Amino acid sequence: MAPKDVDDYLTEGIYGARRPKEEERKQYLGTLRERIVLALTKGQVMSDKGLKKLEEAMKENKDAQLLINGHVSHRFLKEEKALAEKYNISYTTVTNEEEDTNIGAVLAYDYAVEKENIFIEEEEIVKEKKENETAKPSFMKKISRLFKTN
Repeated sequence: MAPKDVDDYLTEGIYGARRPKEEERKQYLGTLRERIVLALTKGQVMSDKGLKKLEEAMKENKDAQLLINGHVSHRFLKEEKALAEKYNISYTTVTNEEEDTNIGAVLAYDYAVEKENIFIEEEEIVKEKKENETAKPSFMKKISRLFKTN
């Protein structure tokens, strides 16, 4: 490693010390991938897809913290925050004006857990949606059955 010169000291004084894997931290709302249990995209957060998986992850990881993207409107985050409060998990809203990421929310620890799959596969979301549809028919479906002619 090369010795530091005056420019290095000035840069560090102005912008702070360089942290390893800075690009990864920008992508994952300030944390590292190795610390993440579950990551939801902005689309999954806004459409409430993956809430079931998030709840399961929160049940299993009570010491984790929920990091929420500050660029997602608060109205889309009600369910995620309610789940965090239900399982007594702290949550923080992270807003980075300089960088934009596709990640909407992250359940993570302060230390490495090295989980292989941190994203929810689209197949799991479709399966979850089908389970919900078969469990409870909608009001409109019930009404249409009443007026159905044979």
